[in-house]
Amino acid sequence: MPLAPLAAQSTESQPSLDDLIPDNAVKDPQAWAKQGTDAPQVPIAQSEIDPTTPLGPLPGTQIAWPDDLTIPRIEQPGQPEDIQYADLKVSGPQLRYSEAPTDTVAKGLVLGFPQKEPPFSQRDDFVERFASLSTIKKLDDKSDNVGQLAARARQDETLLENLLRVYGYYDGQVLRSIGNLEPGKDQASAQPVVRFDIVPGPHYTYDTIDLGKLMSAPDGPELRKSFKIESGDFVQSDTIVEQQANLDTALGETGYPFATIDDPQLLIDHASHEADLTMLVDPKGKYVFGSVVSNRPNFLSSKHLGKIARFHPGDTYKRSLEFDLRRAITATGLVSSVTVTPKAIKQPEGDQPGVVDVEVRLRKAKLRTIAGSLGYGTEEGYKAAVSWENRNFFKPEGLLRVRAIAGTQEQLGGVTVQFNNFHARDQVLTFDAYAQTQDNIAYKSRTVALTGDFEKQSNLLFQKPFSWALGAEIIGTDEGNQDLTGVPEPSQRYLIAGIHGRAMIDTTDSLLDPTKGFRVTGFLAPEASFTQGTQYFYLRNQADFSYYKSIGDRLVLAGRTRLATIQGAPLDGIAPSRRLYAGGGASVRGYGYEAIGPKDVNGNPTGGRSLVELSGEARIKTGLFGGKLSFVPFLDAGSVSTATTPTFNDIKLGAGLGVRYATGFGPLRVDVGFPLNPDPTDSFVAVYVSLGQAF
Repeated sequence: MPLAPLAAQSTESQPSLDDLIPDNAVKDPQAWAKQGTDAPQVPIAQSEIDPTTPLGPLPGTQIAWPDDLTIPRIEQPGQPEDIQYADLKVSGPQLRYSEAPTDTVAKGLVLGFPQKEPPFSQRDDFVERFASLSTIKKLDDKSDNVGQLAARARQDETLLENLLRVYGYYDGQVLRSIGNLEPGKDQASAQPVVRFDIVPGPHYTYDTIDLGKLMSAPDGPELRKSFKIESGDFVQSDTIVEQQANLDTALGETGYPFATIDDPQLLIDHASHEADLTMLVDPKGKYVFGSVVSNRPNFLSSKHLGKIARFHPGDTYKRSLEFDLRRAITATGLVSSVTVTPKAIKQPEGDQPGVVDVEVRLRKAKLRTIAGSLGYGTEEGYKAAVSWENRNFFKPEGLLRVRAIAGTQEQLGGVTVQFNNFHARDQVLTFDAYAQTQDNIAYKSRTVALTGDFEKQSNLLFQKPFSWALGAEIIGTDEGNQDLTGVPEPSQRYLIAGIHGRAMIDTTDSLLDPTKGFRVTGFLAPEASFTQGTQYFYLRNQADFSYYKSIGDRLVLAGRTRLATIQGAPLDGIAPSRRLYAGGGASVRGYGYEAIGPKDVNGNPTGGRSLVELSGEARIKTGLFGGKLSFVPFLDAGSVSTATTPTFNDIKLGAGLGVRYATGFGPLRVDVGFPLNPDPTDSFVAVYVSLGQAF
């Protein structure tokens, strides 16, 4: 049965598409479309509508309009007297973009910090660190286009996000923008400006800290104190790394050679803004030192290496002493490589520590050396030197050296035997025998000597606050003062026997290039001299004091004083080579070596029995050659007298300018000095070249 149409539908049939489109429209659609467009438009009459005219009835609506409906007035409620309002607490950081402080990292690179509360307390360090790593700053080029700048800005954005996490801000945001208007300026610049607004967010804190088995160690509580991170502290990755190193050092210095520390792990809780730190530690037992064991006992024996070590069997193990032994063995010059490894020979039991032997594996270096040099100096003239040595001729560490010198002022042949680390660390026993002729500006001599010295050394690897030396010597010499005026000076034979001692207190920071501290050195040498049938006894003594003071990063002021006397014998009872002279690169610069001193009636130098020297210089870094080059203006003064008390009756002054070039093992020194009140025999300039400072 067909469905009847709904009441809303028309019962008449609808026209078809063919009825609506006539045939002429199909044949010529454009002409058909224009039909009626030219007919005049008849305006539609419009009348003004009275807004008070009631609306007519709407078709199909039976409800009357509410023309007479009156809406009652709504009364405003009064405010109760006992009402209390809740405080509105806004969670999250408080931002102020319009007043955000900024830091200009480079031209066209700005960091903004809109977060007002909580404050970003690490801001200065954060900016400095970003500046050192920024891709935009490193690759700054005014010709960069916007595309290149945008790519680098994305890299810097990632860097800033990582840095925020390093500082413990795990909800931080970095907002990047690129424009041509820098903060605080009204006109746009030609170069685009990259700005990053940093919103750190909340600073996370530590919740639980898990250090594994650390507290099971006998020294657990003390070791835990070395790891200075506690629950409630602010999270920072740098602090974790720093404290991990502190804990590792504490374990190594407290007797735990085999302790392990796993990499630290952080578990971040974004809801509570806290982090759990896990860094598993296994102490693996406490140990004491046993013996030092050498793998080359016929070369460097275990007994000798045990003397070099700064520990004894039974001492608590310390990693620093293990490293120190390695450095000391390397310093002998006898090995090309060395490894030092602790090996457990007894495990810990209860409260008793275990025992570790220190195994040393050596590889021999080449022990024989032939060396030679050829040079010229304004003080010494031409000089050629050659030497041969075997550094382990007498085992262990017994050096044999044969040397020869041929020069304008000096000829020498000698043999040296030296025992390094003799019975203890840095103790050196030396015997030297030589024959020598000298013909310098002060005297002429032909000498045969035998000397012996025993000393506690301070060296480049192990600078000591106190060092000392004791020695003895026997000398046979034929000497006379130099003939500078054409009047011959007779020579005189001397037989000299004596002992000597030296002690030095050193608080400086470097042997070759000190920048702070002081040095005090004392020297005493009682001697007996036999000449022309007469015996003389006298005491040679000398005191040196030097002081160093840094002024800022580029200037070091240095000063030096030397006082020396010879007491107990007349001048002719003392060999010319044992008398006192001044002048030279380590004395009064601008004068020749030993060129300053009293002269006899003929004008020939005689040497003296007392000496005083003063030196001052300013070591100024220039920043040239990567900061390695320095200029050093200096002023020196010195006086030598035949009296036994130092005087300034005939003081000599020298001044000049030096250059220092820093190397890995000390400064290379070149000084050019000028005598300010020279004698007729003095040169107008003197040049000095050496390694290390003048004093």
